[in-house]
Amino acid sequence: MQTRNTTSESTQTNDEAIKQAILDYVEGVYEADPTRIERSVHPDLAKRGFFVNEEGATESIMSFAEFIEHTKTYNKDGQFPSDAPKEIIIYEILDHTASAKLIAAWGIDYMHLAKYDDRWMIVHVLWQTHPQNEAYYGRLL
Repeated sequence: MQTRNTTSESTQTNDEAIKQAILDYVEGVYEADPTRIERSVHPDLAKRGFFVNEEGATESIMSFAEFIEHTKTYNKDGQFPSDAPKEIIIYEILDHTASAKLIAAWGIDYMHLAKYDDRWMIVHVLWQTHPQNEAYYGRLL
């Protein structure tokens, strides 16, 4: 009699579903496609980040609705090439929660995901633009 390791299969399925949610998020931004954001991001999203402009470091806070509007126009001029980075690192997957990191063209996003009705959705994003130091960029190369 053959037995199945459902834990391993379940973990692999969760891993793939989490990666797909994050791909929908990053590719939704790259392709200016808010429908991908809508299917991967929870409507109660908390998105907070930091970027550097002429005045120095600035904080950005976005709701789900603001993120959807931002996505519609962020890459309208095609600033991101088709091979823009989208490296996903999953730190931990539990029954109902997961944590991951995304390295994208705009910077680094740390994410918390939750499972709703067997569907993984991004609920929190903390991000910043790429660090401005050589040591960090050397690690990426």
